[in-house]
Amino acid sequence: MLKVSNVSKNFGAVEVLRDISFSFAGETSVVITGPSGSGKSTLLHIIGTLESPSGGQVEINNTDPFTLSEPELARYRNAVIGFVFQDHHLLPQYSVLENVLVPTFAFEQKPDATQRAHELLKRVGLTHRTSHRPGELSGGERQRVAIARALINQPRILLCDEPTGNLDTATSETIADLLFELHRVEQNMLIVVTHNLALVSRFQQHLQLLDGTLPKVRNEMEGG
Repeated sequence: MLKVSNVSKNFGAVEVLRDISFSFAGETSVVITGPSGSGKSTLLHIIGTLESPSGGQVEINNTDPFTLSEPELARYRNAVIGFVFQDHHLLPQYSVLENVLVPTFAFEQKPDATQRAHELLKRVGLTHRTSHRPGELSGGERQRVAIARALINQPRILLCDEPTGNLDTATSETIADLLFELHRVEQNMLIVVTHNLALVSRFQQHLQLLDGTLPKVRNEMEGG
């Protein structure tokens, strides 16, 4: 369960978000669209606890993560939320396998972490690239590694900020297909910020931001 209640965000005198409210439950898929500067990435970062709201409340499974101490919040984020960004943010000095395992190093590593990393790399079609470094991969391959890394701790919420923004059309479609396939297999909540309007119809829920506000929430499954 994700519940956002009357959330606002200010950066100094600039009001980026105001009075944002919505709630989603279960294994739903959500797309966030809007013009540049409408607050899409800021909202995603607040949901992901990377930014704290200036007002309002965020609840994930009845927990307000912003009431936790910094160490508790870091552990919570690591366990519950996965991130995929427009830029893959892979560590160039490490192999593909090591990059996927990075989130498991922050806290005690699960005994089956390496096995899960290999399984994820198989799912994203990169078994043959396990020992390669990011500089030896194509842009699409690097983004697939980033997706596997985001899923390594089996997060309940997967957040993607323009995950196809740096890719050509064909590769973008491949990455989108992969995200939806893994969303189905992992049974998580998928929330994606995108400018790619061709993707919108594939999501169950649609948030359209305009000047930091949320005029409406459309449920694609109901055709509303």
